[in-house]
Amino acid sequence: MTRADGVVTIVQARTGSTRLPGKVLFPLGGATVLERQLERLGQARRTGLLVVATTTDARDDAIESIARRTGALCYRGDPLDLLDRHYQAARALGAAHVVKIPSDCPLIDPAVVDRVIGTYLDSGGFAYCSNLHPATYPDGQDVEVFGFPALASAWREAVDRAEREHTTPFLWRRPERFRLGNVTWETGADCSATHRVVLDYLEDYAVIRSTYEALAPQGGFGVQDVVDFLDAHPDVAALNAARRGDCWQTRADREASRAIGVEAA
Repeated sequence: MTRADGVVTIVQARTGSTRLPGKVLFPLGGATVLERQLERLGQARRTGLLVVATTTDARDDAIESIARRTGALCYRGDPLDLLDRHYQAARALGAAHVVKIPSDCPLIDPAVVDRVIGTYLDSGGFAYCSNLHPATYPDGQDVEVFGFPALASAWREAVDRAEREHTTPFLWRRPERFRLGNVTWETGADCSATHRVVLDYLEDYAVIRSTYEALAPQGGFGVQDVVDFLDAHPDVAALNAARRGDCWQTRADREASRAIGVEAA
């Protein structure tokens, strides 16, 4: 594992999820959800150092064990202040650029990760770039990239609870201060509210498990394969249909006190 271009990829994970406790430890294809996600991230080419950022809670010892076992680094910090956890982990590793990926995306496509990171790095000027504002990929393909100076500014100045808890709203709520970029799905499709493979509820787990078990035997699979499977199996897709559109950035967007201005990339 090398730190390419000063990039550090941080996967935030804890067992104390309020909606679905212990979800990252749920079984998935003979391993845990977290192991499967780290496995997929390991297939990306531009992630640099891969770090699992968990909490100091003793219950999260299992998460540290998984990180070590899979070859990822591990940083342990504040259970609720995700902004501080990301900042401290990035500072300790000398990151120039930080990739933030939540641990509830076990079907994340390595190619999508590389595309967002590459867009950010190649822009030469974005302070923050993601595929979330607006989102077009299926829910569960979340990638955010930002420079360490921008992260440090947020860490020093953010006082709003949501800005501490979700790490990045301080940046994308201030387009007049930070240059923002957004990556849309190159197919032109928008599946953000029609296809859901993020793990927040038990019904999400049922969809993810069925999808993974169907696609994993074919070897590497990507986001289009996930969409094709769900389209071909509406009974599976229907399991979490009531949760579509229920995503953290949408909730945070609604809380924002100013418009979000991003550049298409």
